[in-house]
Amino acid sequence: MQEKYLIGEIYWVDLPDRQGKEQRGRRPAIIWQESGMYSNLPTVMTIPLTSTLSASRLPGTVRIAQTPTNGLLQPSIALLFQLGSCDIKRIGQRLGNLDTGDFSVVESQLRRLLRLP
Repeated sequence: MQEKYLIGEIYWVDLPDRQGKEQRGRRPAIIWQESGMYSNLPTVMTIPLTSTLSASRLPGTVRIAQTPTNGLLQPSIALLFQLGSCDIKRIGQRLGNLDTGDFSVVESQLRRLLRLP
C-alpha cells in the first residue's frame, strides 16, 4: 500500500540530476500535494529545501527555521520556484511538518508566485 502524504509534511527525497540548475541529490523537501486525492499517481508535488541560506536572495523562496516540529537539522530555504513532481519511489523518511506560521507563509508566497487568488 502506498504511503499517504499530506501537504506541509517534510520528507527526505532523492532528487535526480536533470543536468540543469534544479536541486538534486538527497535533501529535505516539503510535500505540496495530498496523495490520497490522487492515489493512483506515481508522483507527488514537492518543494525542495536547501541549507544554502544565501539562496534567500532569489525570488520565490522562504526561510524555514529549524524546529522540533519540522525535524530539520538546520535552518533552510524553501525553493518555491522549484515546485515539481517527484516519483514516490524517491521519497524517504519523514522528518516532520511545517509549523503553522511557516505553512501560511509558504502557501501565501506560492500563490503569489503562481498568480493564484
